[in-house]
Amino acid sequence: MKVVVDMNKCQDHGQCVFAAPDVFSFDDAGRLAYVGDPDDALRDEVEEAADVCPLQAIRIEG
Repeated sequence: MKVVVDMNKCQDHGQCVFAAPDVFSFDDAGRLAYVGDPDDALRDEVEEAADVCPLQAIRIEG
């Protein structure tokens, strides 16, 4: 599984951080950071994160 976040769309609302904290987090500057190739065991969390993103900036490939 590959996670892609359109950083031009992302406005750091952080809903993904709550939905999938093992994949999404905020860096020291308050910007979104994420694991681009998380373990497939986290798929449900990542799908939830993509669903709750208010700007639909998260895409899952594979």
